[in-house]
Amino acid sequence: MAITLAFDVYGTLIDTHGVVTKLEELLGDRARDFSSTWRDKQLEYSFRRGLMQNYENFAVCTRDALDYTCSRFAVDIPPDQKRALLETYRELPAFDDAEPALTDLRARDCRLFAFSNGAAAAVETLLSAAGIREHFLGVVSCDDVKSFKPNPAVYAHFLSRADATGDEAWLISGNPFDVIGAISAGMRAAWVRRSEDSIFDPWGIEPTVTVTSLRDLADAIGI
Repeated sequence: MAITLAFDVYGTLIDTHGVVTKLEELLGDRARDFSSTWRDKQLEYSFRRGLMQNYENFAVCTRDALDYTCSRFAVDIPPDQKRALLETYRELPAFDDAEPALTDLRARDCRLFAFSNGAAAAVETLLSAAGIREHFLGVVSCDDVKSFKPNPAVYAHFLSRADATGDEAWLISGNPFDVIGAISAGMRAAWVRRSEDSIFDPWGIEPTVTVTSLRDLADAIGI
């Protein structure tokens, strides 16, 4: 059977710091720190909601995280500009290595899926705007099971939707928590370490492979 690859979207295929350009118009040299805090809080809120079983979709986590970050930085962003910032999450750019890597993997007869915390409609819009939707057989959203990564149930949901087993499916992610979650759920996983400053969580669970670019993925996993 052809190998099945589950690509995380935000932070792996799509550069979430693409919002910095928009933030720079509002915040100047504070934009990058603001963006990092917003992203960290977005993920924290998804983790907390998953544990509490108090589900709201990823867009709500993103909105609430923006409100928190505005308070944290003592920034009063008008409602219309907040809406504009949230809209940027629907049109963020793909990383430069995404398109060539996906094209190469399709040519090798891999089965490619986008696998995201985001709602399916939002992810479809995002991937289309970034020009990479055509590479995927489908979008699998954690929203279907009303939880978020790294809940084991969401990885089981992916395998069910993709009609794959853990030993023949790989998660591809730039997020260490996602890699650990997938391996814990019985999948193999590649960590995309885009920065030398990135640290993998010292849990005693290591990525199956580590790459610094999606271009290196096929060779790393032996396709």
